[in-house]
Amino acid sequence: MIRSALALSLSLFALAAQAQLSPVGLWRSIDDESKQPKAEIRISQNASGGLLGVVEKSLLTATSTEPNCNLCTDDRKDKPKIGMEIIRGGQQGDGKAVWEGGKILDPENGKNYSARLTPIDGGKKLEVRGYIGMPLLGRTQTWIRVQ
Repeated sequence: MIRSALALSLSLFALAAQAQLSPVGLWRSIDDESKQPKAEIRISQNASGGLLGVVEKSLLTATSTEPNCNLCTDDRKDKPKIGMEIIRGGQQGDGKAVWEGGKILDPENGKNYSARLTPIDGGKKLEVRGYIGMPLLGRTQTWIRVQ
């Protein structure tokens, strides 16, 4: 009986730890220049296991920020940035804590980039790399887990 309870406890602990090593959750993005919180993005998985990231709210204090994605060139053109899907696709690499193959939109410039998402620091942070062509040609932001 004690062994069963211990095994169950260890299994639940392992599941909780694995869940934290996933990009699924609510994240706070940080502005590259000011280093201040910029927005909260909720990442979920669709039925096929691909990622979906939606901007839930802006954390910017400046009121001059354009509320719509006027520079977007796809179906998101002129749509509000709040509620916008900025991450589309991406699958977990075999046996790796890295999600690749998706796209990430920068609503400030309207450009889509290839994306690589890597949970770090025990899942408390997420390295978000957007790039064109090769991962070496891009930039990385570190997002902070909210939930």
